[in-house]
Amino acid sequence: MSESPASQAEQLRLKERLAKLRDLPLLRGVGVSGEMSRLKRQLERVTAEASEDDVWRAVELARHQDRPYTLDYIERICEDFVELHGDRSLADDPAIVAGLAKLDGRTVVIVGHQKGRDIRERTHRNFGMTYPEGYRKAMRAMELADRHRFPVVTLVDTPGAYPGVTAEQHGQGGWIARCQLLMVRLDVPTVACVIGEGGSGGAVAIALADRVLMQENAVYSVISPEGCAAILWRDAGEAKKAAAAFKPDAVHCLELGVVDGIVPEPPGGAHADHGEAARLLAESVQAALAEVDPLDPGERRSQRRRKFRGMGVYLE
Repeated sequence: MSESPASQAEQLRLKERLAKLRDLPLLRGVGVSGEMSRLKRQLERVTAEASEDDVWRAVELARHQDRPYTLDYIERICEDFVELHGDRSLADDPAIVAGLAKLDGRTVVIVGHQKGRDIRERTHRNFGMTYPEGYRKAMRAMELADRHRFPVVTLVDTPGAYPGVTAEQHGQGGWIARCQLLMVRLDVPTVACVIGEGGSGGAVAIALADRVLMQENAVYSVISPEGCAAILWRDAGEAKKAAAAFKPDAVHCLELGVVDGIVPEPPGGAHADHGEAARLLAESVQAALAEVDPLDPGERRSQRRRKFRGMGVYLE
């Protein structure tokens, strides 16, 4: 199968970055070798064409019940985490975790979806599906970050925003849009990573960042494979066929240009080794922050706007 122009362009871009890094003098304190390794891993994943089974395996691993969630990562990569609760308007939404923490000695604001391990916790967390109150809580934390010049790190893992009547009555769509608008206007560096399921507006609401990453076995899509199959073939059982068609896996999202990098996972998937998965995630997030840190806030906002406005194809 011949490679698409987008895939070829992505490979060329990565090769050019590798070449530039090789020409740099090895200065003490500069993580050149680590960046080279990260780009090589990313290049390997772009050049390997995923099969239908590979795509579906990514969907299954993204949903694995033992996969690390936001709080699992915070516990392993952060220090002094202080969680914030409530939206200061109506309620606290446990499907969103937000707070301040130290990442590699630096204060950051972390926002992420949180699922549950057992039926009781899953019900409490609403399976990671957020109400408008959750987005208001996320916005509260991000505004705090902007006021005090703390970078924002978001971890995305949700089947989608909660589609119930109550959420709609509370203005679900409007709060998703406001959360995106706030993220586009932030002066501080922002990095988002899809760590499991990146479902529809519920995911992108907290993923409009300077750098958007995806873990190797995560998925990111506008609709679930089951939902797509139900619409196209009137049969949710055709989910595997649907996933192969719209390719929500990390390699194809990178090729499409909706994410900026792939975070490697331990052999077998992130659920096999939470500690190693956390180490690899922290390494990638820190590298992404280092890329956008030097930018002037105005330039950072401009680049962020151009990046997201340039996505997609449309006709006037």
